[in-house]
Amino acid sequence: MHDLYQLTIGPFVDFAFMRRALVACLALAVGAGPVGVFLVLRRMSLMGDAISHAVLPGVAVGYMISGLSLWAMSAGGVAAGLAVALLSGMTSRATGLKEDASLAGFYLTSLALGVLLVSARGSPVDLLHILFGSILGVDDNGLLFVVGVATLSTLVFAVMFRPLVVECFDPIFARSVGAGGGRVHAIFLGLVVLNLVAAYQALGTLMAVGLMMLPALAARFWSEDITNIVVVATGIAVASSIVGLLISFHVELASGPTIVLTAAAFYMASIVAGARSGLLARWLRRPHYHEPEEVKR
Repeated sequence: MHDLYQLTIGPFVDFAFMRRALVACLALAVGAGPVGVFLVLRRMSLMGDAISHAVLPGVAVGYMISGLSLWAMSAGGVAAGLAVALLSGMTSRATGLKEDASLAGFYLTSLALGVLLVSARGSPVDLLHILFGSILGVDDNGLLFVVGVATLSTLVFAVMFRPLVVECFDPIFARSVGAGGGRVHAIFLGLVVLNLVAAYQALGTLMAVGLMMLPALAARFWSEDITNIVVVATGIAVASSIVGLLISFHVELASGPTIVLTAAAFYMASIVAGARSGLLARWLRRPHYHEPEEVKR
């Protein structure tokens, strides 16, 4: 029993940095889980990855102006992420280029520019911190920012849940009754950017989207009801955070990648064992061949 306590609860009781990391991860899971679900439902999964890279030049500019200041880097990341999302949408509408192709062009440009800016004005350590984060180094300001974003996301989703659902499945009807359109889409994009910026300092810009998307993708294998999918995705994100933190602590691995790989393990397990459309469920539902009676005779 003592060994089990030391493996599971002990690290969080004995070390303040583990408690901070746990609270930050739980807040990220609650805030980013529903965002990831609606990105999947709206067939915008790759947009999360693109925007997570697009925030980098804004983070870099904030770093160049104020050093490792949370608020300056976060403000720069939000501005850069929103700018890339809006510019890609405007370009696709003005030129006829598909929005995913337009977004790819802008986010690749932003990623290269951000890495160049950080490399030119900072050290390799600073670049690694921004790209991969440091969940075990979250301070009071960072914790307040992450919890604040998670709270705001939860409140906005509580208000906008129905319009978001309607727009996912019938955007034409949503616009006809005034329940969707540009306003809902813009607010949703703002939530995507905010949650990715909140996650970047903990998991880094390259890892932030992992905790957002992998639990959402895994949850799709367990239910068809959107409310249940959101709950399952949030639960998987919470479990991935706790298990990933414990593994990284005991095995002495980098925490951010370990958390994301734990979420990936849940995703792989859901592909195989998911109750709704997992491989085992499909195989069990598949009609099997039965030899006709006349052949048996």
